[in-house]
Amino acid sequence: MNERFKVFAIVALLGFMAGIIAQLTADYAIPWLMEVIPALIQVKFIVSGFAGACLTLLLVGIWAYVTGPRDR
Repeated sequence: MNERFKVFAIVALLGFMAGIIAQLTADYAIPWLMEVIPALIQVKFIVSGFAGACLTLLLVGIWAYVTGPRDR
């Protein structure tokens, strides 16, 4: 039970960090891109999709590393 709680706490912490990264991206990176690349009106969706894909891969990779193989 203790190991499951550790994994739960780590996933919660990673989710918190992912939320902070998403907020910083929405506040700073997307407006900057909208100024630099005005021709791409839909850049907000592209950046959001890319950020979501990266965050998901990061979270799943960390989860897979933390849990390890089940060869016990």
